[in-house]
Amino acid sequence: MTKGNFLPYGRQSIDDDDVDAVVRVLKGDYLTTGPAIPEFEKTLCNAVGANDAVACSSGTAALHLAAMALGLGEGDAVAVPSLTFLATANAARFVGADVVFTDVDPDTGLMRAEDLAAVLEGEHADKIKAVFPVHLAGQCADMKSISELAAPKNISVVEDACHALGTTIAKDKAGDCTYADMTCFSFHPVKTVAMGEGGAVTTNDAALAEKLRRFRNHGMVSDAQKFSETDLAFDGNGDANPWHYEMPAVGYNYRASDIHAALGNSQMKKLDAVVKRRRQLAEMYDAALASLAPIVLPPKRVGGQNPAWHLYAARIDFDGAKIERATVMRELRELGIGTQVHYIPVHLQPYYVERYGKQDLPGAQTYFQRTLSLPLYPAMQDGDVDRVVNALKEVLAI
Repeated sequence: MTKGNFLPYGRQSIDDDDVDAVVRVLKGDYLTTGPAIPEFEKTLCNAVGANDAVACSSGTAALHLAAMALGLGEGDAVAVPSLTFLATANAARFVGADVVFTDVDPDTGLMRAEDLAAVLEGEHADKIKAVFPVHLAGQCADMKSISELAAPKNISVVEDACHALGTTIAKDKAGDCTYADMTCFSFHPVKTVAMGEGGAVTTNDAALAEKLRRFRNHGMVSDAQKFSETDLAFDGNGDANPWHYEMPAVGYNYRASDIHAALGNSQMKKLDAVVKRRRQLAEMYDAALASLAPIVLPPKRVGGQNPAWHLYAARIDFDGAKIERATVMRELRELGIGTQVHYIPVHLQPYYVERYGKQDLPGAQTYFQRTLSLPLYPAMQDGDVDRVVNALKEVLAI
């Protein structure tokens, strides 16, 4: 098969209007803490249907801010599906909480209600104060069922929707917080909307939104009504000193810059078109892979959803094809096709093995063993899907 231009598994799509938006900020008065940030937050709220959005520097920062806003810490635990990126679990450790890993559906990689129920009945049940379900590749976990399990136990729910901007579930949207206290997003270059680096947390709880904004900016407050150091804060007339600020609790510099927000604002205007194109490409893959069954199967669809596909993670029986996954990836790369594995189950990482011992989570391990993310991004041409599938057929000798 002839090698063509290289097709990565994912990449940003930047147009002239995106470049122009960033240039306007660069030529303007504010490179950070300017008007582009609230504009982006308002646009995101409108897109997902949440009351508040708090932009920040990355999806990891978003998860950390959510854990801080909930007041999680030593002695607490967070239930996290093992099939996710490191950041979901690490956010709990950032605040000193422990991680209780749940299993997932072996075909979708998503936490099921039964997976959460298993740990809520386990030895760490009394410590679990939050659950961080993960929406994978564009498909969402069953948030209604998860919420119904969490609510009677006063367990907070934070959705990791870093893969799911634009996904709809019946009348709900990922990020509207119908069944969650907060939802976290990422705007990394391979995501549906790119900011370069960036993230956000959406919520319908005004008190949580206030905490998120404070913690993203060093924990500082500048509202005179919240000052406690009156001798420092006020002048002889009782007016607040114009320079005064206080830090009632430690926060971080997790601000997003106006440069990043300008790119995000421009990209958000194209969200519907980008999501539509990703869905078209996924449908083309579904049809083209039919000839490779049962060795290669498309992602298992979750009923009742219309995913905004972030990844196209095919399910491949490498043992049945008598070839190692690493060999498949190397040979596809030689043909100009990039692939990736999403993800190594986090409970297998050395840090967590050392901390919690070896664990057997068969759903996560099964999903991991047969997943391979194929190229998916809006700039792909229709013919690129056939090229990827034909190359996969050649490498697998089907």
